[in-house]
Amino acid sequence: MLRSVIFHSLAFLSVTSAAPAEALRWFKGNTHTHSLWSDGNDFPDMISEWYRSHGYDFLAMSDHNLLARGDKWVTEELIEKKKIVLGKKVLDKYRARFGDKWVETRTDGKGRLEVRLKPLEEYRRLVEKPGKFLLVEAEEISAGMGKAPIHINAVNLHEAIKPVKDLTSIREVMRQNLQLVAGQAAKTGKPIIAHVNHPNFQWALTAEDLAHVIEDRYFEVFNGHPKTFTRGDDLRATSNTEKIWDVANTIRLAELKAPILYGVATDDSHNYHGGDVTPGRGWVMVRAAKLDADALVSAMQRGDFYGSTGVTLDEVKFDATTRKLSIKIKGESGVSYSTEFRGTLKNYDRAVKEVPADPKDPHPVRLEYTADVGKVLAKSDSLTPEYQMTGAELFVRATITSTKKPVNPVWDTQTEQAWTQPAGWEK
Repeated sequence: MLRSVIFHSLAFLSVTSAAPAEALRWFKGNTHTHSLWSDGNDFPDMISEWYRSHGYDFLAMSDHNLLARGDKWVTEELIEKKKIVLGKKVLDKYRARFGDKWVETRTDGKGRLEVRLKPLEEYRRLVEKPGKFLLVEAEEISAGMGKAPIHINAVNLHEAIKPVKDLTSIREVMRQNLQLVAGQAAKTGKPIIAHVNHPNFQWALTAEDLAHVIEDRYFEVFNGHPKTFTRGDDLRATSNTEKIWDVANTIRLAELKAPILYGVATDDSHNYHGGDVTPGRGWVMVRAAKLDADALVSAMQRGDFYGSTGVTLDEVKFDATTRKLSIKIKGESGVSYSTEFRGTLKNYDRAVKEVPADPKDPHPVRLEYTADVGKVLAKSDSLTPEYQMTGAELFVRATITSTKKPVNPVWDTQTEQAWTQPAGWEK
């Protein structure tokens, strides 16, 4: 019964009417970030200021299995071990930026220098700017099934959630942790979103997993950690995250008659002193009436956001009456843009082929789908691309790709992109 209630409440939230268009604006934010509270290597106040100074409007610090509350001290020795690249000490950088009055240290019983990590309610006073920069409380719920990591970011939490692990299957672990998040939302009356993270981290999750766990409404189509393999690989069928997204949504709409998955882009940043898991690689642009945690999350529940690694959209609009998806790209001088409208037609070829994967894969056999699933329905090189639905489509979405290389690329040939949410699927 609980599962049914959760599903229907999430489905309702996805189609709730938006605020008046004239009251809305775009806010840039990251919902997946790590600090010294778990396995990141810098202080949360330093990280927050980095995002604020780089043009972000909001940030969700999402350390593993906790909220940044209470009293926590870490040794300088441990901090320096996490640093990756030699250079100025992390603590020295911290003192230089915020001063000795802010930085608290002590010596433990073994004579080691310890530094106090500021809880969110303390450091938000230092870095938040009303109407300009907001910190949103979040947690990466880090569960698993055997050796398969199952990580879910819960954004706008009221209390930390203890993960449920090692149940009967990967899907049941996903399902029960998502139900815990939905249960907290129902109990508190606060809008909370939970996005399933990096399906290709240790190759844990398949498109079928994401399709059949209907409690899930969000997943990371882009994650800036190099070991989350956004592009998939040649050893595993259906492992590119865009293909995973299209397969999952096709199964949901054609077979399960369930609402679609929305796609999120994130950093998953851990390293702030060198290293390769660094900030500024992926974000969401959320259209909301104000810079407020509830307003931002409610907008994401409506699907009023897009993911980006650099491409900026001035407008994304789906007209439910004309059934047209319209986009306005904010062009840059000397940069070209190509938009692919992707989707699956109702009469798609449903043939599926079993393909053996790497023996170490949690899924030794994976399913390969035809090119009909998530096919390119149209292309445009315009800054104002449009797609007119004909009634033959299950859904349509857009991937916009530019010729510009990101400031902080994950792979050498990467260029900036943006992803709109699937449209035209609601009856």
